[in-house]
Amino acid sequence: MDVRFSPPLFMQRYQFVIEFVKKFAPRKVMDVGCADCSLLSKLKFHRHCVELLAGVDIDCAAIRQRMHALAPLTCDYLQPASRPLTIELYQGSVTEREPCTRGFDLVTCIELIEHLEPWEVERFSDVVFGYMAPRAVIVSTPNAEFNTLLPGLTGFRHKDHKFEWSRAEFNTWALGICWRYGYTVDFTGVGEAQDSSVGFCSQIGVFQRHPELNVPVNNTPVEATVYRLLYKVVYPSLQDNNIFHRTLVSEVIYRAECLRRAWEEEEEEEEGVAGQTVYRCGRSVHVPLLRVWACPRVQALCADLHHLQEVLLGDSRVQLDANGGAVVLPGDEQEGEEEEEEDCGREEFAMRPAKCNIEEDWDAEIG
Repeated sequence: MDVRFSPPLFMQRYQFVIEFVKKFAPRKVMDVGCADCSLLSKLKFHRHCVELLAGVDIDCAAIRQRMHALAPLTCDYLQPASRPLTIELYQGSVTEREPCTRGFDLVTCIELIEHLEPWEVERFSDVVFGYMAPRAVIVSTPNAEFNTLLPGLTGFRHKDHKFEWSRAEFNTWALGICWRYGYTVDFTGVGEAQDSSVGFCSQIGVFQRHPELNVPVNNTPVEATVYRLLYKVVYPSLQDNNIFHRTLVSEVIYRAECLRRAWEEEEEEEEGVAGQTVYRCGRSVHVPLLRVWACPRVQALCADLHHLQEVLLGDSRVQLDANGGAVVLPGDEQEGEEEEEEDCGREEFAMRPAKCNIEEDWDAEIG
């Protein structure tokens, strides 16, 4: 029997996590066993809720392979999001306690535990559910019962797998976790076959910490940091006052420039739009502030017109007239100098090209 999944199985696992994030809106998410950061590279676009993304893997080379793909794009600097986002990548083992792993809302363990030795699974359980104690944990692992449908498969799906659980074995382990650490679990999976009696190709347990149950507190002293930080990047956001002011002024200048160009095309030197005056003075142009305020993007950034005036008064690129009613756009020479400075600044944020080669376990072996 030839078994192929559309979309591919690894994409279905990632999409399952993404749908969970959309529904429950966790602020802090950690992916243990993140490998080449493929899941994190998808979660970074869900900034409506996520403010911290962290990845942990024992394989330093796997993380370095694509970690720079997590860097902000040019558009993230041109139009910063309203919410902050920090991404951190660590080299470390999920069987070790690390202070920085505590306080997360969601921890994902996608196709990880089968790579651990059986004796390490107990330590993994204690670290993730007992020490880290996140609000929710998503664990996916191969379903051994599905292996009978995979053509030409003998043994485990991947040479590095130490075991593969049946549904009963996975359920037993998961229910033991719930009893010991105060969680509830829902069982599901991805990768369905026509023969539903064997279950999903990848079985998934969604654990959620029960708020009414007492979670055991481990008072064992914790040593200093044991993980090694490999990469950290902070995305620009409007919650940073410097970025907010720079973004707002840039929008004002852009809006004023649009009005100036419209004025030049119409060859009107004294007549304005809708009865207002737009006129040239030397190498600058005066534009009524109300015309700039009419821009939806400017209104989205500022609470009111008075707030807009306060921000503009503190920036040298834009000036107000004596009545505070007109924006003065810098001259062409000044604009040219500023554009050169901005271009130099953008070069610092240029992303290093990254390889995009995702190697999945059984998916890669049979195509």
